[in-house]
Amino acid sequence: MKKHRILWVDDEIDLLRPYLIFLNDKGYDVSTATNGSDAIELVQNERFDIVFLDENMPGLSGLETLTQIKEIDAELPLVMITKSEEEHLMEMAIGNKIADYLTKPVNPSQILLTLKKNIHRREIVNEQTATSYRSEFGKIGMDINDSMTFDDWTEIYRKLIFWELELAETENGMDELLRMQKAEANAAFNKFIKRNYLDWFEQPDKRPILSHDIFRKTVFPQLDEGEKIFFVLVDNFRFDQWKVIREIMSEFYTVENESIYCSILPTATQYARNAIFSGLTPLQIQQMFPELWVGEEDEEGKNLNESELIQTQIQRFRKNYTMSYHKVNDSAFCEKLIEQLPRLADTQLNVVVLNFIDMLSHARTESKMMRELAADEQAYRSLTVSWFRHSPVYELLKAIAARGFKVIFTTDHGTIRVKDPIKVVGDKNISVNLRYKVGKTMSFNKKEVFEIAQPAKAGLPSPNVSSSYIFAGTDDFFAYPNNFNYYASYYRNTFQHGGVSLEEMLVPLITLQPK
Repeated sequence: MKKHRILWVDDEIDLLRPYLIFLNDKGYDVSTATNGSDAIELVQNERFDIVFLDENMPGLSGLETLTQIKEIDAELPLVMITKSEEEHLMEMAIGNKIADYLTKPVNPSQILLTLKKNIHRREIVNEQTATSYRSEFGKIGMDINDSMTFDDWTEIYRKLIFWELELAETENGMDELLRMQKAEANAAFNKFIKRNYLDWFEQPDKRPILSHDIFRKTVFPQLDEGEKIFFVLVDNFRFDQWKVIREIMSEFYTVENESIYCSILPTATQYARNAIFSGLTPLQIQQMFPELWVGEEDEEGKNLNESELIQTQIQRFRKNYTMSYHKVNDSAFCEKLIEQLPRLADTQLNVVVLNFIDMLSHARTESKMMRELAADEQAYRSLTVSWFRHSPVYELLKAIAARGFKVIFTTDHGTIRVKDPIKVVGDKNISVNLRYKVGKTMSFNKKEVFEIAQPAKAGLPSPNVSSSYIFAGTDDFFAYPNNFNYYASYYRNTFQHGGVSLEEMLVPLITLQPK
């Protein structure tokens, strides 16, 4: 096992011999310097894991030495040690991105804690995270087997996402075990949906919040209390993606409520988002507002009537809210919306649809470079964070917070990385989505899909009298027998939506209060 190397810089180094002996006994290789110039030369010529640096030295001060060492190796942890507790010194040291700040007299336990935080942190975190997940693994497995309600499943999904994010930061080999447990959970969730989904439409008082319940149960009550709300919908946004941008959002928002609702099937924009904005099932939209419903067979865009659908819902519930609607497809429009915010100050409900994540997932399917950049869930989340931090959307949400608006932040559905192709045969009018199909006389393996033979029972329109819907579960996707191997290879490991999975159906519904 290699020895970790420490450089300790202090003009009174002889007085620190007990510390040096203590560290040598602990297995560290300690080098010393009595001034800043010698320390800088040592760092230039040798490799160290950490530097302890006295602030008050003749010649180059500790802060001056720190600055020059940072120019040589910006990643080298530096610990400032000082007799002074003056606030401005602490601020200057922290501003120079020190690893720690200790005030004399230091004791051995402080030194050891600093070393563990800065040198051994990764291995300690790796070991502790692996140990913690091992102890949770069996409990989560039992929860999966015992889950009977939607609330049970949201709790399981929260735990799985928590551990997925925790293990993503470590290198302990436990991520494969988690993937297996997540696959097990998705298989059980698929069975849960098959058993319960249709009942939710027959017994609306016993179901979770579905897409068409959101405005009635979440938005309207707050507007009735006098709140001014920005309803921000990010297309194709998963709960794990929300969790990784939550810290960024916390810079200017307090999370008032972090809940999960259930997207309707198909988990696709045409169905789920139109249901959100209308407060109706897709079948009800088609029946009540045929001019606003665009069917599977129609070639025009499926979400061109969102503003009108929101107005129908407001009118149906006899509300008198003032409302604005904005669909943001590019950075330029986002910047224009920021400029418009002063004019929206008195509008009670401002709806904003952001299509960036949807474009990201489609680009990943179609672009080899994007597939490389977002090779798995961890990389996909990382790309989301990078996009969010550097996009005008960040500035938009920051500007909304500055004007004191409450934000309801959500999505219409999530997405899943698909792996296993399953065969389906149908006529030329069968829908093209990879996670669901609608059509007549389709041929498929009934054990592999969730079939809704009577679409009306799930609030879905029928293109033809004999039409039915089928949904892929877990990480399956549909492929036609013709050129099966080509399409299976092309779409495997791409992110798709429309079917039954935790990632697609259990999606974030967040209430944010500006700070």
